[in-house]
Amino acid sequence: MRGFYGFAAAHLGFSEDPTADLNNPKTGLALPKSLSEAEVESLLEQPDTATPLGLRDRAMLELLYASGLRVSEIVGLPAEAVDLEAGILRARGKGGKERLVPFGKSAARWLSRYLGSARPGLDRKRSAHLFLSVRGAPMTRQRFWQLIEGYGRAAGIRGRLTPHSLRHSFATHLLEHGADLRALQMMLGHADIATTQIYTQVSRSRLRRVYDEFHPRAGRARHGKIGR
Repeated sequence: MRGFYGFAAAHLGFSEDPTADLNNPKTGLALPKSLSEAEVESLLEQPDTATPLGLRDRAMLELLYASGLRVSEIVGLPAEAVDLEAGILRARGKGGKERLVPFGKSAARWLSRYLGSARPGLDRKRSAHLFLSVRGAPMTRQRFWQLIEGYGRAAGIRGRLTPHSLRHSFATHLLEHGADLRALQMMLGHADIATTQIYTQVSRSRLRRVYDEFHPRAGRARHGKIGR
């Protein structure tokens, strides 16, 4: 309507614009898509860890879910930035800012296997990067997107799956299990906690769905009259 009245004022001689004092409607925040814990487990099981590339992919997926890194951060991660014994890594995020991010024993175990059995055979160019392609070059964002989409289809996960889906799942599952919002902000590398707070909305909406699905009187409580 604003465009129409703007055109009318410019070309048809209209002197007044009735839309001038109207405020734009506020659009709701799009909640990020996260996987269920069962879907994550199924996804992690898809790579063939009997092969060097499958072992690499399992280690990447485990680390991504364990740390919540951005795809650019994980493909650019130097091998020396990971401390397996301490279970912590040094990530370089937006604006070149560095942060320390913990990861768990499962990711450490798969990383250790990858570093011991698969990476030496892939490291044809003496690369500093942790995750390497079959040619010895650093893994690219595009290739990792392709891999995770393929593993998602193999796991029977519906909808489009991206590396960011595991980052969202990392954040959502931590909050669901009682993580502190400020700690999550630091791990995700968000400059503003308002960005992190969207995950509280994800948690609440999931709780609502679980309640509506499993509570025997959920429908009546929401749609019927509540007695005194």
